[in-house]
Amino acid sequence: MPRVGVGKVDDLFAGRSITSIHAPTNSDAYALIEGALLSMRRGFLLANVIEFDQTWGHRNDVRGFHRGLVELDRAVPRLLAPMRDEDLVIFTADHGNDPTTPSTDHSREVVPLLAVGPRVRPAPLGRRRSFADAGQTVAEFLGVAPLPAGVSFLDEVWCD
Repeated sequence: MPRVGVGKVDDLFAGRSITSIHAPTNSDAYALIEGALLSMRRGFLLANVIEFDQTWGHRNDVRGFHRGLVELDRAVPRLLAPMRDEDLVIFTADHGNDPTTPSTDHSREVVPLLAVGPRVRPAPLGRRRSFADAGQTVAEFLGVAPLPAGVSFLDEVWCD
C-alpha cells in the first residue's frame, strides 16, 4: 500500500516503512497534504503539523496557538475536498502542549480525536483508554491483523 508522510512522520516511526517530506510550518504542511490527497488514488497518508507543538505549545504562545487554530479551521475544508466515498480521516495528536499552563513540556494527557469522511456518522467517542485505539481502528479499516493493543472504534463511526 502506498504510504505518504508529511512532516516529521518518518522521525515518529524511526524511519521504518515510511519516508516523509518535512515542512517547517503548518501552512507548508497543509499545502503538502493537499497535494498528496489530490495525487493519491489510494494509500495511507500520515501528517504531522509541527507548530502547535514546537512553536506555540512549548513556548506558551497562546496568541500564536490561537492563530494556528484559525488557520487550521480555514484549511480543513480545502484538505477534505478531495475525499472519496471510501476515505476515512482521523485527526488526533500524540500528546499536547497546552500553551496556557505554566509548563513548557507536554501538558495534556487527553488528546483530541475526530473521525470524518463521507461514510462516517457522527458518534461520541468519549475518553478512550488508550491512544492505541486509533491504530487499532486504522488496522481494522485496512483489513489487516489486529494489533496487540487498542480497541477499534470503527464500528461506532463507519456506515457500510
